[in-house]
Amino acid sequence: MGEEGGGRSCGTTRELQKLKQQALEYYRENDVPRRLEELLNSTFYLQPADVYGHLANCFSKLAKPPTICKVVGKNVLDGVGLPTLQVEIFCTIQNFPKNICSVVVATHFEVQENASPELVEAEEADRLQAVSTAVQWVNEAITQELQGVAPSDQAAVDQVLRAFFESKVQEDKERRELDRSLEDSAVPTPVPLIPPAPPPPLPPGKKKGQKQGAKDSFIEKPVLPPEPAEPVLCGSMAIGAVSLAVAKTCAMLSDRPLYLTVAALKHPQEQPAKLTLPLLMVSMVSCGKSSPGKLNLMKEVICIPHPGLTAKQGVEMLMEIQKQINKTLEVLPPPKAEPKKGHNGSKRGHQPVTGKMSHLGCLTITYDTIEQPLILIQGICANLGLEMGTNLHLAINCAAHELMDYSKGKYEVMTGAHKSAAEMVDLYVDLATRFPSVIAFIDPFRKEDSEQWDSLSNALGSRCYIIAASASKSISRLLEDGAISTPKSSGLILKHTNQTTMSDLVEVTNLLDSKKHISILGSPDAESSDDSLVDLAVGLGVRFIKLGGLSRGERVTKYNRVFAIEDELVQNRALGFNEELTFSDLNEEDGKAAEAAGPLSPAEAGEESAEV
Repeated sequence: MGEEGGGRSCGTTRELQKLKQQALEYYRENDVPRRLEELLNSTFYLQPADVYGHLANCFSKLAKPPTICKVVGKNVLDGVGLPTLQVEIFCTIQNFPKNICSVVVATHFEVQENASPELVEAEEADRLQAVSTAVQWVNEAITQELQGVAPSDQAAVDQVLRAFFESKVQEDKERRELDRSLEDSAVPTPVPLIPPAPPPPLPPGKKKGQKQGAKDSFIEKPVLPPEPAEPVLCGSMAIGAVSLAVAKTCAMLSDRPLYLTVAALKHPQEQPAKLTLPLLMVSMVSCGKSSPGKLNLMKEVICIPHPGLTAKQGVEMLMEIQKQINKTLEVLPPPKAEPKKGHNGSKRGHQPVTGKMSHLGCLTITYDTIEQPLILIQGICANLGLEMGTNLHLAINCAAHELMDYSKGKYEVMTGAHKSAAEMVDLYVDLATRFPSVIAFIDPFRKEDSEQWDSLSNALGSRCYIIAASASKSISRLLEDGAISTPKSSGLILKHTNQTTMSDLVEVTNLLDSKKHISILGSPDAESSDDSLVDLAVGLGVRFIKLGGLSRGERVTKYNRVFAIEDELVQNRALGFNEELTFSDLNEEDGKAAEAAGPLSPAEAGEESAEV
């Protein structure tokens, strides 16, 4: 027993001696004794506590830089009470693990207001599985992959995350192929005994799809079916969440705001002396498919304060407009109990309340014509002494993909009122002519109607923004393809969801800048109370930020963050001036792109002539 205890004591002594030897070598290499002597001489007349403080500061400067030691994922609730992902970053600082920060990201799922119970239940299950998988990825593989990585090296972090995600994509692909092969081997392919008869030939002079008695000169093109949705790998939100959390960790350890950290990623060579706040796109009213009343077209009527106003002045002006809208709705008669077709095809009556607050933070209003919401805002602005088109501009989120009635092949802009894609072009041109304060149309068509995107851009591109949101590709696809003008548009609404890293956001905004397209950072449907989105918008230098309405806590907290950043930039004399709203002629840009590409070869010119 004594020998055993003596052996343990002897071993402990040797370990202490080894540690002392390592410390002495470290001190000699870093010239610590001389530094301590200088420090003690300079603090000779200080109190012992002050001396210890100086010593602590001296040693902290010699300490190893912080590294990530643990990443924790949790299932939390977003702004509408649905599950989403929270990520916490722990770093080793002076040999002790410390919780640095956390972020909460939103899922890519849209909020279904009038969907069938079966659809809602299925989507809730998908959402829960996506969040649970993301939590598992973060707590198991990702935390191991990032151990020892410096949070200041965002590129290295994003590279690790990208490689991990690609491995998960490959695993999913192999699993699907295996399932498909098992299904094919289990189910024999039936062999038809009698081959099907060919379709009878069309009568002379009659074209396929043409009705009896229709004019031969007019043939309406068939409506293209919706493109399959881009696949979203279950759990992919872990990638974007961890990347954002690491960027925020770097900002906190550097004792600077997140928007400066993002700006340093955007401008690695030299950070700009001044930063501009993105212009606010504030949702004021909603008259879309899920609202009562006949009007379907306007999912959001969006207000854009004049660039000359500060963010706080602009929001104060919009708060007054919202207050007047509430007063106006209080004196309106209750809506008629006419049925309106819901998303699930069932009939439902008007709601007894004229206006209610939507998950977007704006009022849902009962209206039956396209002009009514615009006339409402126009009249209120006139009463307040505000000039439309000067103090205030409007944008319309058409959300056209929600309006297509595939049984008729037309957009149902109002209950019972359908318009073809070509007729929609005329509708938007007429609306912009009668209401010049409307300077942007968001998702005016489905992405499949590329000809109409071209037509509208040609007609209104020099005086309106034609914006793709749901009609745009995901950020990963944009970076993969490099084609941002399909469909043809003035700019894109970007959302930080799924596998989008900080490096991806920098790359895609650089791509849009190089193509003279405007970048808009948008808030997802089911938003969280995390306000990092505002810092991303400021640091990336996007033109607009779309945060929803001026109600609901998860929306308001972001507007408060806008005010805080504005105050900081003013105090530091680093607030840049917002330029006036200008619109580029998309046709001229196409012409310049063609000139840059150079003349066509004779063979190419011949092919093009043949195609025309």
